[in-house]
Amino acid sequence: MAKAKKAKKAKKAASKLKRRKLKAAKKPAPRKKTARKVVAKRPAAKTAPKRKVSTKPAPKPVAPQPSPAPVPPPGDRVGVVTHYFSHLSVAVVKLDPNTNLHVGDKIHIKGHTSDFAQRVDSLQIGHAAVEQVGPDDDFGLKVVDHAREHDVVYKVK
Repeated sequence: MAKAKKAKKAKKAASKLKRRKLKAAKKPAPRKKTARKVVAKRPAAKTAPKRKVSTKPAPKPVAPQPSPAPVPPPGDRVGVVTHYFSHLSVAVVKLDPNTNLHVGDKIHIKGHTSDFAQRVDSLQIGHAAVEQVGPDDDFGLKVVDHAREHDVVYKVK
């Protein structure tokens, strides 16, 4: 029995030695370090660089253009668009004091991006159709084009 144990130990030692040799053989080669580029530094300039002298004549001063004359409004101001419902093409308008608007009047809606004229076909206050609206009324107005908030509504004569 002692011989069997000794043989077993010798076999174990031999297999360990084989494993060590295999591990040493499988090690990857060490990586080479990459060389860094050496950038040569320029010496600091002690004097200001020389400027090139222009051979072109100096440009003539340009006189400022007069601004174009302001365009007069298309009519009397009636109110301002406070909201627009795109799915209904309806603008909610807040009338200015001392103004009124009737069905059949011609209006012009002007804003930053909108500028169109139309005839008033439908006026509504609280979902009820009316023939005319008075000062400081909020009313719905069916429009033919897209109106935006803060667009100004003018009554064309």
